[in-house]
Amino acid sequence: MSKNKKQIHFNAFEMNCITHLSAGLWRYPNDEALRYKDIEYWQNIAKIAEKGLFDAIFIADVLGVYDIYNNSADAALRGAVQTPVNDPIQLAAIGASVTQNLGFGITAGVAFEQPFPFARRLSTLDHLTKGRVGWNIVTGYLPSANANLGEKELPHDERYALADEYMEVIYKLLEGSWEDDAVVLDKKNGIFADPNKIHAIKHKGKYFEVPGFHVCEPSIQRTPVLFQAGNSPRGLEFAAKHAEAIFIAPIAKEYTKTAVKQVREALVKAGRDPYSAKIYVLATIITDKTEALARAKYKDLLSYVSEEGSLVLNSGWLGENLGKYALDDKLSHIKSNAILGKVEEFAKSRTDEGKDWTLRELIKIAGIGALGQKIIGGAKEVATELERLVEYSDADGFNLAYATTPGTFEDVVEFIVPELQKRGSYKLEYTSGSLRNKLFGKGDRLDEKHNANSYRIKGK
Repeated sequence: MSKNKKQIHFNAFEMNCITHLSAGLWRYPNDEALRYKDIEYWQNIAKIAEKGLFDAIFIADVLGVYDIYNNSADAALRGAVQTPVNDPIQLAAIGASVTQNLGFGITAGVAFEQPFPFARRLSTLDHLTKGRVGWNIVTGYLPSANANLGEKELPHDERYALADEYMEVIYKLLEGSWEDDAVVLDKKNGIFADPNKIHAIKHKGKYFEVPGFHVCEPSIQRTPVLFQAGNSPRGLEFAAKHAEAIFIAPIAKEYTKTAVKQVREALVKAGRDPYSAKIYVLATIITDKTEALARAKYKDLLSYVSEEGSLVLNSGWLGENLGKYALDDKLSHIKSNAILGKVEEFAKSRTDEGKDWTLRELIKIAGIGALGQKIIGGAKEVATELERLVEYSDADGFNLAYATTPGTFEDVVEFIVPELQKRGSYKLEYTSGSLRNKLFGKGDRLDEKHNANSYRIKGK
């Protein structure tokens, strides 16, 4: 393996539902999305991802329904568009039970999980996976989730203010409650832990009050690897402060470089190394033995796309009912309380063909893999494009959305991974240890320059 060539990282981008990002494709022959309720289905995906030396399975989630499109959830229910959706957290333990190295990035929203019991869930998963768990921190963007919890939807930037305090509580519990040598395991005298080395956090803030101590002993990583996908100005500030793996979804290839540059600069502004976080670009790879077969496969896949389902998803992300737009209406004037970074990109970027973003252009690209990059071809063509994108943009790798599951991941493992390895652009084996050590090679714990370090006891 070349030491001079940048290594490309892959995550498998999944969700505990029938339709994640490719609306209508659950009807495709041999697609197994309808098995999402089966343990064996998830175990198989984990085995495929580990065979391909993926960093992790990144498991998205929403706690709500996509009911912005035509002001109704009917279309989401008709097309199984992220509804029904099961809990993502249990999937980490299920996948870890049949793998040795693969990481698991679970999504949980700070507005919907009290930090005290959630800290216990994180520690439990980190113990059960032997340090292979990550947490994708989200603030939520679907109004229906807040409504079903009897909560008012906070303004966009205030959601991140709440999230900052939430993280403070999590760090106090996971990093600052139990000292490293609190567990003494003195069987002779019947002492499991030294109470003097376990501390109540005494947190009292604007959004949360948590007086007690963490109810779990420290896990391998203490704090799981922190994933984040905020790309509005406030979301980017939050990601730069907390995240170790940042997920971006630029619509146009030329905008990828801008998006990565913004993240690197935000990390520096937050007092961190610009490469202290891995940056993953959303992409869908359609490949086969030859470029001709891959393009034929893509054409076949497109015939199963649900236009309505795609509009349901995009209406939710943009916070705007796209059902009221004409095909050639521009999408540059949307005002939203949802995913502001995506709204801003429509206003500031153009399609890969240099056109303004209209509903027609959105529909054209969003059916498979949503708004992520589409990379189509045989192994050589795809590998060349992946290397070009990484070199051009300075990203670290790709969050791979699927057209069909597990078929898309199987194709990547069969065709693309070996080609990248042959070129020296992809690892030949996993690094030992925790997910954090696999990603950065600097041990199991958060970096000393990370914001969480200030909450550790005596810098431990």
